[in-house]
Amino acid sequence: MPLPEPSPREHLHTRAITYQGFERADGLWDIEAHMTDTKTYQFSNDWRGSVKVGEPLHEMLLRVTIDDNFVIHEVEAATEYSPFQMCPDIAPAYKALVGITMGPGWRRAIRQKVGGRAGCTHLTELLFPMATVAFQTIWPRRRHKARQADSRVDVDGHRPQVIDTCHAWASDSPVVKKNAPKFYTGD
Repeated sequence: MPLPEPSPREHLHTRAITYQGFERADGLWDIEAHMTDTKTYQFSNDWRGSVKVGEPLHEMLLRVTIDDNFVIHEVEAATEYSPFQMCPDIAPAYKALVGITMGPGWRRAIRQKVGGRAGCTHLTELLFPMATVAFQTIWPRRRHKARQADSRVDVDGHRPQVIDTCHAWASDSPVVKKNAPKFYTGD
């Protein structure tokens, strides 16, 4: 169901975010994020001068390389457009994430390593959904490669981590009953 018709309004700002997941030839996985902020009007910026309509105010890119256990092996961050000259200088700080695992405590670990003054608000925000993108990239691919007879459960036969992460995947839901019956907890 679409959103209801809005009140009359003027479009001023667009934030576009794209996430992509890749399987690497060396057995690792790359999860990439790309974010841009653009305005529908021209405005002045102390460092860049005039920022034209559609020219990014912000453009940030992030690549996190992980293994099958979701442990981070490498992080690359880049700021292509920013409102301040010093913004790109923080990109190397994201290497502090190497060694942590995408999983329980992910957001807390991000905040500890690159939160606040230790990072860039926009790059840090891009990290939060990366764990979900990683799971969506890796699990289906691993199941496909394993060609399991019952592809509805985790490749290793363990309880899928997605269980109890949302309403639809509650352990007592019909979704779990159908797709991971071994782990169903309902009546």
